[in-house]
Amino acid sequence: MNGTVVPESISTGIPGLDELLRGGLTAHRMYVVEGAPGSGKTTLALQFLLTGRDNDERTLYVTLSETVSELKAIAASHGWNLDRVELFQLSQSEGIKPEDQYTLYHPAEVELGETIKAMLGTIERVQPSRVVLDSLSELKLLARDPLRYRRQILALKEFFAGRECTVLLLDDMTAGGADLQVESVAHGVLLLETLPFEYGRARRRIRIVKTRGVAAIEGFHDFIIRRGGLEVFPQLVARREGSPRPDGIVASGVAELDQLLGGGLTWGTTTLLIGPAGSGKSTLAAQYAASGVTRERASIFLFDERARTFVNRCDALGMDVSARLADGTVSLHQVEPGEMSPGEFSFRVREAVERDSTRVIVIDGLNGYLNAIPQVEAPLVRMHELLSFLNERGVATLMVVAQHGIVGANMSTPLDVSYLADSVVLLRFFEAEGTVRRALSVMKKRTGPHEATIREFQIGPDRLHVGKALSEFQGVLTGIPQYLGAPAPQLK
Repeated sequence: MNGTVVPESISTGIPGLDELLRGGLTAHRMYVVEGAPGSGKTTLALQFLLTGRDNDERTLYVTLSETVSELKAIAASHGWNLDRVELFQLSQSEGIKPEDQYTLYHPAEVELGETIKAMLGTIERVQPSRVVLDSLSELKLLARDPLRYRRQILALKEFFAGRECTVLLLDDMTAGGADLQVESVAHGVLLLETLPFEYGRARRRIRIVKTRGVAAIEGFHDFIIRRGGLEVFPQLVARREGSPRPDGIVASGVAELDQLLGGGLTWGTTTLLIGPAGSGKSTLAAQYAASGVTRERASIFLFDERARTFVNRCDALGMDVSARLADGTVSLHQVEPGEMSPGEFSFRVREAVERDSTRVIVIDGLNGYLNAIPQVEAPLVRMHELLSFLNERGVATLMVVAQHGIVGANMSTPLDVSYLADSVVLLRFFEAEGTVRRALSVMKKRTGPHEATIREFQIGPDRLHVGKALSEFQGVLTGIPQYLGAPAPQLK
């Protein structure tokens, strides 16, 4: 050991943000939290102080831009109370009642030095270990001169350096863009952004712009503001060492289907079920997740079909989804259009795996994912990140992709993810003897042998049926086959 002292980390009160910061904020340092009005700075700051209060720390919120009653209203909207959080108001506007107890100065009527003096006097009195100053824009307007403003910020940093105090400086950026002067002085900088869309919920994201001495997770990460505060969704990282995988194979319970796949699917792999709408992709995926054959927990994420319709259809095919939902071995998640960001979706899948010990994941389907989640940047990268995470944790993932068109050789997919999949199962309609029938084949399986045959696939009336190889047909995958043999084979 070289005797190096590792700085203490303290929680922000937001688990996802602590993860991005590799454990939390370095204690006894000064940080800037910047973002446009409404981006969530005040909520983040209150969570930071309430976490300190719950740890029996002294906490102080100094406000130059909002009133005490407004802060209390924000807290109440999240179900919080601010008992034992010291609130210090440096602005007095008309209408503040005497019982608010924070009757000091109006920024427009005093010099910056007097404002700073009043604030530091309160800090000396309270002796807090966590402080929030809201906001820097007010100080900048009071200072008027950039040099004087920078000197005051440096004086603040020096003042706090002699105290065991962690400070958040909130900057609403109304005085003009990012404040590079303060960013250069601060130990760390957090940026919050709001991205509105024409349809659906606005998307929010956070970025660790800077943090000294900590290899924080870089890039933008989605977050939401809900009752209870901010929830941050860190990007997924596949662990190199992986996780233990269940014994055996992933069986469907349909002997002919398992035979077609060389015995079954492999844990820790991704299977792509691809075909036109109505060809049975979702039903086939449900057979693995909801039939109970694997005896492992399963989570199904529905983008296209309504949950009630899905459950009723699966129950009618003997999968007993209702019973499995009731005993908790299957969970069903309906993703509404425009309501979830890519980061939040990935986090919900991660939560199912790490918190609920799920070992079978069904994403139904990729088309709905692209349409329901607003503004998916680099969707292939997002999906690659998610699938890598699931594979490393030994999860069997089934992903449904609907092709454009019904029959023919020129059907296309909205996004080519076949290279990401370990197994690819292709479903097709074909016409024979005046009826529309379904065909099933395995085009790829990285983890072992599989049949190269094309079999007929039938849904119902009470279960899934996979027939013998369609050896007397040619051109089945085009949708318009040629019959080469004597009477057409009937499904047995």
